[in-house]
Amino acid sequence: MELAFLLLVVTGIFIIKSIKVVPQQNAWVKERLGKYAGTLTPGLNFLVPFIDKVAYKHSLKEIPLDVPSQVCITKDNTQLQVDGILYFQVTDPMRASYGSSNYIMAVTQLAQTTLRSVIGRLELDKTFEERDMINAQVVNAIDEAALNWGVKVLRYEIKDLTPPAEILRSMQAQITAEREKRALIAASEGRKQEQINIATGEREASIARSEGDKQAAINQAEGEAAAILSVAEASAQAIERIARAIRTDGGDQAVQLKVAEKAVEAYARVAADASTTLIVPGNMSEVSSLIGSAMQMVKSTKAGG
Repeated sequence: MELAFLLLVVTGIFIIKSIKVVPQQNAWVKERLGKYAGTLTPGLNFLVPFIDKVAYKHSLKEIPLDVPSQVCITKDNTQLQVDGILYFQVTDPMRASYGSSNYIMAVTQLAQTTLRSVIGRLELDKTFEERDMINAQVVNAIDEAALNWGVKVLRYEIKDLTPPAEILRSMQAQITAEREKRALIAASEGRKQEQINIATGEREASIARSEGDKQAAINQAEGEAAAILSVAEASAQAIERIARAIRTDGGDQAVQLKVAEKAVEAYARVAADASTTLIVPGNMSEVSSLIGSAMQMVKSTKAGG
């Protein structure tokens, strides 16, 4: 009974030692008598008990690695506190196991030294402008060396660039001065545009006023010309009608009567003026001769017509 139990225990130990279940996105390195004997893939795997063993376990997922902050010196001798984050992935479990005693530390140290080298070739202002270039150069340098470690470096990102406090103050002062300069330029451009707009408006208004005055003078001249023409046409029509009336029967008598009325009215107006001394002709036949002279002129006019 005890022997059967012992055999059962030994069998259980053999089964546990011989069966290995590898999770997804993992790779386990198998050694046989201390020598590399293959890589166990995800799923059910079998080992030779007490001869084979799982020496290393690797995750094949993308791993984010925080690169510790460090001081870097730029080309213009300015100190920068820089930290970043590195993303890598194990692509060759065998090399990751035997290519380096600690590939994580190796990648971290290489990232720091490469970052110091890249920043050392740049001036301070360029380090803020060329982050993408810095990241790309760090990735290229690490990825080339990490091939022997079975690691693929995917990307590197600078999290923060912190210059000394006095540099920050001078940079802030420079930014403030630049903004004030842009504000002054913008204000002067605004005043310039305002003056241009005012001058343009005044010029256009002056042109519009002169055009209005010109049109008004033209309209007035045309109106006066039309009025003169209307008066002339009316006078011509009146004279024409008078001439036709004189040529009719009894026209002479009407003209004599009208001339006599006008003469009497003229004498009456003169007599009404108290400050005027009226000298009446001694012989009224002179009035008749005046009327006769007027009629003679009318007849001459008729004869000429």
